[in-house]
Amino acid sequence: MYHPLLPRFRWSAFCLCLALIAFAPLSEAQQVTVEVKGDFPELQDNAEAFLRKVEGRSADGLRRYVSTAKDQVSQALKALGYYQPEIEWEILQADGDESPPRLVLSVEPGKPVRVRSRTVTINGPANDDSEFSLGLSSSPAEGDVLNHGHYNALRETIRNAASRLGYFDGTFETRRLEVNPKSRTADITLIFNSGRRYRLGEVTFEEGHGFDSTLLNQFVTFESGEVYHSDKVAELSSDLSNSGYFSSVDVDADPSKATNGLIPVKVELRTRPPRSIAAGLGFSTDVGPRFRGTWREHWINPMGHRRGAETELSKPRQNISAWYELPLDPPMTDSIRLSTGYQREDIEDVESELITLGQTWTHQLGSGWLQNLSINWEDERFKFGDGSREQTRLLLPGLGYSRIHANSAFDPSRGYRLSIEVVGAHRAALSDADILHVLGIAKGLYTLGDNHRFLSRFRLGGVATNRFSDVPPSLRFFAGGDQSVRGYGYETLSPKDSDGIGIGGRYLMVGSIEYQYEFIDRWRVAAFVDEGNAIDDLTETLATGVGAGIRWISPVGPLRLDIANGLDPEFGGGWRVHFSMGPEL
Repeated sequence: MYHPLLPRFRWSAFCLCLALIAFAPLSEAQQVTVEVKGDFPELQDNAEAFLRKVEGRSADGLRRYVSTAKDQVSQALKALGYYQPEIEWEILQADGDESPPRLVLSVEPGKPVRVRSRTVTINGPANDDSEFSLGLSSSPAEGDVLNHGHYNALRETIRNAASRLGYFDGTFETRRLEVNPKSRTADITLIFNSGRRYRLGEVTFEEGHGFDSTLLNQFVTFESGEVYHSDKVAELSSDLSNSGYFSSVDVDADPSKATNGLIPVKVELRTRPPRSIAAGLGFSTDVGPRFRGTWREHWINPMGHRRGAETELSKPRQNISAWYELPLDPPMTDSIRLSTGYQREDIEDVESELITLGQTWTHQLGSGWLQNLSINWEDERFKFGDGSREQTRLLLPGLGYSRIHANSAFDPSRGYRLSIEVVGAHRAALSDADILHVLGIAKGLYTLGDNHRFLSRFRLGGVATNRFSDVPPSLRFFAGGDQSVRGYGYETLSPKDSDGIGIGGRYLMVGSIEYQYEFIDRWRVAAFVDEGNAIDDLTETLATGVGAGIRWISPVGPLRLDIANGLDPEFGGGWRVHFSMGPEL
């Protein structure tokens, strides 16, 4: 039942709750505080951390607590090497003040204890293991102020190194820290006997996963009998998890199950559902709204073959493609992919329909570069402006190399991406034109002081041919747009024919430098300069665009909104808004 006083009661209760919340910290204020004299922020922080919360005590109660508080502060300073502090105290409470009294401790740290000697000895096989010794901390060193945390960390570093490298029987023969407060000296003695180094045994896979043993054994990058290293076990688990075949991976390499120092490695796998379907909507100012759908079979037989199909639909571009992939050895990086696709484009002055059929062999080199060998057959029908429709058929063998290095795949703070691709066709080999097409891409990202990010990108390309009119649009160069030169329309930068129709260029030169500043977490402002063009002569003028934007690192990926001004009106430059999404590299 409604009552006219009910809203007023609710409002009063709400105000009362706010008042209680606002005054709660005052009633629960810490009654014991410490002030370390001098410039000792670490001592101050540690002393405050050691002090227990004291509330609701009278002045007499605080006096009885003085010895406990002094002991807590003393222990805090000892942990950082100050063994002889002078601690004075007083109880503060102003006359007529209803707030609780406070106990204030004033600390004069005194002179610290310093490390006089450090003896760290590794006995056993680990003494000759350079990786073991290189991982040991140099702190605390002789002459350093004693820090018990650093000493404990040194001990743990030795234990962790032994565990990581397989010295599971290792023990400390001597573990001693001797402190002389009077002489303000400390002597460290750590003698560790590593014992033997264990080895990795045979890898066995539990039954029930449904995959051929030959395929699974190709994920194993170490031989039975190799010395143990936790990174080898972690790499096996990571490679199996990232294969796309399994929903869970459990790698058991328990040293307690070793026989004569040989650790059996058992792997339990749970197969993921074989199929997945995904669909999504996106938007960019280059192509406007777009729909993307993918269908994938992550495995279709015990050999780990997979296949899939995907489509992308937008107003200027529609495509659909399908592929079939065979894993090679090692399956983490090497594969053969058979693919086919159809793409239709109607962008600016160019209309084209492209049918492709091909094969790509991917292989990772020992240097970390990814090598792609491909051969594709392409049938492209196209026209420029109101011209007649033409058709070009090409057999295009290709070679490409790429490498990406980043400290995060989602939102890196530093890294680079490099790629170069060369494809060609010849009339003597089932092609309508002689073409050599080269495209190189370089991107770099570096961050200073966590907030200042510098991003650069370059795209350079060229086409060699004895008759440029035979080159289809997919192998010509166009510039302009969100990922190219901002301040100009998508693919509007290119040479034009006598009717003013953009027909694409022989060469591509595009570069960009961008500065980003993160003003709050996951939000950044940006300023940039882009320059480039698609041209027929390397001496031709390049178009320039400048602008600013904002970046949001959303849960689905980085989003970018830019306002750019194309500084060259003769190339169609002007003020434009650009919106795009995707990783920086």
